[in-house]
This record gives sequence, C-alpha cells and structure tokens, in this order.
Amino acid sequence: MTTAQRMPAAFLGHGNPMNALERNRYTEAWRSFGESVPAPRAILVISAHWYTNATVVTGMSAPRTIHDFYGFPQELFDVEYPAPGMPELATEVADAVSPTWVGCDVDSWGIDHGTWSILLHAFPEARIPVVQLSLNAFKTFDHHLELGRKLAALRDSGVLIIGSGNIVHNLRAVDFSQAGFGFDWARRFDDAARDILTTSPAEIAALDGHSDFALAVPTPDHYLPLLYIAGLAQDEPLKPLVDGHEAGSISMASYTLG
Repeated sequence: MTTAQRMPAAFLGHGNPMNALERNRYTEAWRSFGESVPAPRAILVISAHWYTNATVVTGMSAPRTIHDFYGFPQELFDVEYPAPGMPELATEVADAVSPTWVGCDVDSWGIDHGTWSILLHAFPEARIPVVQLSLNAFKTFDHHLELGRKLAALRDSGVLIIGSGNIVHNLRAVDFSQAGFGFDWARRFDDAARDILTTSPAEIAALDGHSDFALAVPTPDHYLPLLYIAGLAQDEPLKPLVDGHEAGSISMASYTLG
C-alpha cells in the first residue's frame, strides 16, 4: 500500500459494557467510524482488558468471545463476536516491534469486551480478522508509547489499529445517578488530554504530571491504549470523534488518526 492508502487508527473510549447492546451517541460514533474507513485486511486492538505480565499477541485462527465482567444481564453474556483471527499477523506484530519480545497466545485469550463491545457497532458483520495485543503491566509509559510508534508500519499493510480504553477511568468514584456528567477533575484532565492529542500527540506522556492524574488514572490499564495511538500519531494531530462523561468519573472521549 502507498502512504496515501495508509489505514487510519483510533482510540475509542468504550465505557460501560452495556454499550454493546445500546444505541447512543457513542455507539453511533463508532458505527460511523467503521463505515468511513477503507476495508481493513485485519484489525489489531490494544484493549484495556488484556492487562497482563507480558507483551503477547493472539495467534489463534478462531478467537473465542470473552465475557470478562460480572453483574450484568444475561443478554450481555449471550453476545458472541465470531470474527476470525489471523495467526500470521502475530508474526508481523513481533517483527514490527523488534527487538522487544512478543509472545504468541494460541489458547488462553481471545476477543474481550473492550474489543467486541465497540466492534459490534463499528464492524457488526464480524468478518474482518481480529487480533489483540496485550498491555504489559511491568513496562513504563514510555515503553508503551514507543511500541505504538513501531506499530505504525502495519498501517501501510492494511491493518486498522484501535486502542480501546478510557482516558479517565476511576471506578471507585463512579456515581451511576450522574448520567452524562463528569466531575470537575475528570473534565479538566480530559481537556488537558485533548489539548495534547489534537496538537502534538507524542507529548502525551507528560500528562502524568497533571494535578488530576491520580484521580483520573488510579490504575493504568484503561489509559495505556491511548499511548499506543499517540505513539502511532507522533506529530500528526488526532481528531475528536465523540466526547462526553458518564457516572462522573469515566470519560467516553474517542479520537481518530488519518
């Protein structure tokens, strides 16, 4: 593929798993995104919900649908997203990020809800191969940002790269009576992230010095997928796709690249 045919990329704020079953302004934005991109050869997703002790990529030909949550209606547990895998993409990912070691998982993971809850809307037919890349819990923010930068080459071979998480994700502070509302500190942090992402994404790592960082990012899992997309972008500004807050302490902001 030529540079002009380079696949886009996106960070999608996935939020409540029930978004998989609902139609709202967030899911409509994901649907519009899926309809607007050229048909990918495969989709590589960095999901907040595969946060583990190593850097691993799924390499099975038929990944299972993982229901990694509890306390939700049976209807959500019945969801299946039967997209095929693409074992050869695991090798391409490993080559792209070399010399960083990347393991290949052929039987333990699959497609988790951080991935299928958005792909159900963006690519509802589940025909495009889907591969997931794990988040290594033992690595620094700079490491994840650099891996994102190295993955950029895959965009030139027809791979759509998606980071799925939430810029602000504090479950201890959630107030489910506050639909469509964000606490002051959540909005401040989201605004600071937008300022960087829409001007110079490669500088996103500096956000860990923000005064609201500890509240906005009490654990790194939902924040790290953003670093991969910022790494892909480098100095190319990201474009807001949809924004908003839920339950006070969850940002639903999503961004696209290219």
